[in-house]
Amino acid sequence: MAEEKLLTVREVSVLLCISEKEVMGLAEAGKIPAYKVGGVYLRFKRDQVLGYQKSSQTLNDVKTEAHSKNALEDKLSDFFYFNDFYIFAITLIVLLLVVILRG
Repeated sequence: MAEEKLLTVREVSVLLCISEKEVMGLAEAGKIPAYKVGGVYLRFKRDQVLGYQKSSQTLNDVKTEAHSKNALEDKLSDFFYFNDFYIFAITLIVLLLVVILRG
């Protein structure tokens, strides 16, 4: 019976498209089961990493769907939040020009 090859931190980072530091953080948080070889180096089973990848993709899909529903509202809110001074200034200038030109 052939032994299953364990993945290194670098291989997992390439597989999940995240940094090695993020892989270490996920392992320390217990989100990806990890095994220490020689008490130092972390190793991972491929099927467990792929299971995490599938579960994180479904969570990302749910977050993306919820985010896309509020995207326009969030963009408008951010626009008014960051540009409120300019909107107020332009409105004031237009009102002053209307008052000056009419009277």
